[in-house]
Amino acid sequence: MKPSVEGYIAAILESTDSESLESLAAELDAVHRLVESNVPLRIALTDTAVPATARREVVDDLLLGKVSDSARRAAVYVAGAVFAPEVPTGVEWVAHRAHRAAEGAPMPITSLGHLQARDRVSGFATAVFEDLPTSELEEVEDELFRFARTLEAMPALRVVLSDRDLPAPARQKIVDELLRDKVRAATLRLIKYTLEGGRPRDLVGTLDFLVERAAQARGWRVARVRAGQPVDEEQRAELSSSLTALAGRPVELQVTVDPDLLGGVLVQVGDLQVDATARGRLNQLREHLLGQEWQARGFDFSDGSNPGTSQGSS
Repeated sequence: MKPSVEGYIAAILESTDSESLESLAAELDAVHRLVESNVPLRIALTDTAVPATARREVVDDLLLGKVSDSARRAAVYVAGAVFAPEVPTGVEWVAHRAHRAAEGAPMPITSLGHLQARDRVSGFATAVFEDLPTSELEEVEDELFRFARTLEAMPALRVVLSDRDLPAPARQKIVDELLRDKVRAATLRLIKYTLEGGRPRDLVGTLDFLVERAAQARGWRVARVRAGQPVDEEQRAELSSSLTALAGRPVELQVTVDPDLLGGVLVQVGDLQVDATARGRLNQLREHLLGQEWQARGFDFSDGSNPGTSQGSS
């Protein structure tokens, strides 16, 4: 099954009380039987020409008010996340997961590659973010960002939480003891699932990925800004305005101060990077001067040819 579906249903099951799990599993079974038995519905949901958003709307309209919110959300997510021909199998799969959880026998978390593990964590985050108001999303985003920076500043803690030989529950317990009552419940859920469903050695990277996902959930994009000196409110507003115009959508700044940059800012928005630091300008000047020096000695690489000696040299 697609990793994002695994993560999404994990979040749904985690937020469902034990007494309701059996009912949730039965509802998902009923949805699966409906998809299998209703030929027009099955054709519509498995038609590759039907966009994923349309499949989601069909399932949402069909189930709204007829099953629990958890069952509806799970079925709707599956309808949009998997390939069209796999929708019936996907609903059956999440129903099976719910049955296992109701029996107290949750499915084990399998090891995945880098991108697939992030996809699984992303699915979990999607379910968590759906339950949060925009104002709380902003707080969760900030808490995830600050915890990622804490891990970067504390190598010993990062090594322990990234230890693949230490079982996930043990690493989750450490985080629980560190952060309980210090961050929002949603933030703690996300960090603990990252330890379980993500790749241990990609912990900081996955947390930064979740920061971006939280920003996207609010319709924003994250601009990571490293500044040589503290950035005041007026400078933040000017920089945010410029980046918003560049990105074509609102941009939120995540600013860290790095004295090694000497001055200016280094900005990264997605794949775009803008180096307006004093160190960056010095490096460019150094490369320019070195290039002039080599050319003065008769070495010119601008045409892609091999270097040669200048005329008159021995």
